[in-house]
Amino acid sequence: MVGYTIEDVPHHDLSQEALDTLRQQDEEQAALMAEAIIKVSEQDEPLGSISKIEAHQGAGAFHRAFSVLLFNTKGEMLLQQRSGEKVTFPHVWANACCSHPLYSPEELDEANAMGVKRAALRKLEQELGIDPSTVSTDDMTFMTKMRYAARMNQEWIEREVDHILVMCADVELAVNPNEVADVMWVNQETLEAMLVEDRPPEQAVAPWFRCIASRIMNPAWWEGFNNPMALKELADDKIHDMGDVTDLLPNAEGADLLTSIMEVKPLIEERIETSLRASRHERLGDAMMHLVEGGGKRMRATLPWLVGKAVGDTHAGLLDIGAAIETVHNFTLVHDDIMDDDELRRGRNAVHIEYGMPTAINAGDAMLAIAFERLVQAENLTPTDVAPLVNRIAWMVRRVSEGQQLDIEFEDRLEVSEEDYLEMIEGKTAVMFWICAEIGARISGAGEETVQLMADWGKALGLCFQLMDDVIDVLSDSATLGKPAGSDIAQGKRTLMVIHALRQPDSPTKQRLMAVLGKGDAVDAAGLADGLVALNELGSVAYAKEKAEAYHQEAHDCLDKLPTSTALRALRELTDFQLARLS
Repeated sequence: MVGYTIEDVPHHDLSQEALDTLRQQDEEQAALMAEAIIKVSEQDEPLGSISKIEAHQGAGAFHRAFSVLLFNTKGEMLLQQRSGEKVTFPHVWANACCSHPLYSPEELDEANAMGVKRAALRKLEQELGIDPSTVSTDDMTFMTKMRYAARMNQEWIEREVDHILVMCADVELAVNPNEVADVMWVNQETLEAMLVEDRPPEQAVAPWFRCIASRIMNPAWWEGFNNPMALKELADDKIHDMGDVTDLLPNAEGADLLTSIMEVKPLIEERIETSLRASRHERLGDAMMHLVEGGGKRMRATLPWLVGKAVGDTHAGLLDIGAAIETVHNFTLVHDDIMDDDELRRGRNAVHIEYGMPTAINAGDAMLAIAFERLVQAENLTPTDVAPLVNRIAWMVRRVSEGQQLDIEFEDRLEVSEEDYLEMIEGKTAVMFWICAEIGARISGAGEETVQLMADWGKALGLCFQLMDDVIDVLSDSATLGKPAGSDIAQGKRTLMVIHALRQPDSPTKQRLMAVLGKGDAVDAAGLADGLVALNELGSVAYAKEKAEAYHQEAHDCLDKLPTSTALRALRELTDFQLARLS
């Protein structure tokens, strides 16, 4: 395959932005980023064609891949060191050949794994110069699949459903230096030594190959390397879930918060929609999906995964848990809007406005039940995991309800103390962050000390979040909020700012606030705006911000006690998120 170029394979026309991104890359490798590869679901179902750059840049996308484990007749395995010209993961040592089948009929063929086998022959020639007349798809045995993500840095990530192939052949190599920097043949003992030794970043072992060699491949593969029948007995039809294995690369750099969320947000939203759309009643399903379709940052939903990445091992069960908790969160919003008489949420009609009060109440009830259905079906959890998990989330829902009840009662109480308010927001808001972080740490296998540390972080984060949310309600405009600015003041909500303001001596400024506090629809826009100005003049906004900043610091103090991890960047940015909205 001398002269292999992008014109020889299915490809996409890249946008100018993509071309600009690749401008500093090796010309040959940059051109190959236009290859049309196979976008897939987590279950390896083809979803269409995607360019190689789109699959690997930013948040990336799951795509089909293959890894060839090539043995010679002496029982040695061929390893290659990826060229320094490679756009992603240059210099790392990996198996003989790892790449992607193309979005073409020949390489989409799933019968007997023929598509990935044909792709492997193509790349064995292109990368290693192996004459295709000397090997064939008959020499390859499909063993299994694995799903993993591994980030190189902020810009580049690998997210694959990898088909693992084993073959034995004595081959002649004519290495393409643009693809491969070096090769070596290793026996089992040498490979095992490579996996445990401290290697410099420029000699690191690729994260995906570490997963294959240490978590999937077993000694029987070495024993049966030249026995296709024995290998077939060892093969399976599973997709082994490796989670995010970024920290297996010694010089990896973590992504920012937005990118980290976007890596898993579509996967969580797919789970939510699958659960809510399973209703046999279309209108009920539409009502349950109404707020979900309105958007949302999905911070609570992604939190178990983000925490799991920082302190333990991730797997798809964390996404199921996140989907369940996000469904619970949306259930509380449906009912909150009814209780608060709010007509807008996320810039659209509240569910009870769009579908009527009875359907909204019914939808909220159904969402709570569906959340627990998703929870008990979570992937990779054992029965011993599920019972305490259900108990903890049920406790969280009870605490949310208690917090909401306090919030309702505060509207009719003349005296609400600061301690009362903090108890209320701990239940109504902070407990979700607390439990998401706690569960993320526990399910990822962290020790008890770390689990408690992350619970403390989540609680402090949630308290900061709600305090700042109250502040944002009085300082932002309606378009930004997606609901009327200052609606909490008009409804008479006892936020920390209002509690502080009511403690102040009587004055004309305080009277301006009292003229709108709790007056509801009787307050016009100008009057409400003046009341918000008065709240600020009383020092109440600054007081609430100061309290929020104290919890913000407490949350960072928790993160400071964690070992270094690429995922800490996202957790720190999440800790700063609400304060950054007003900076």
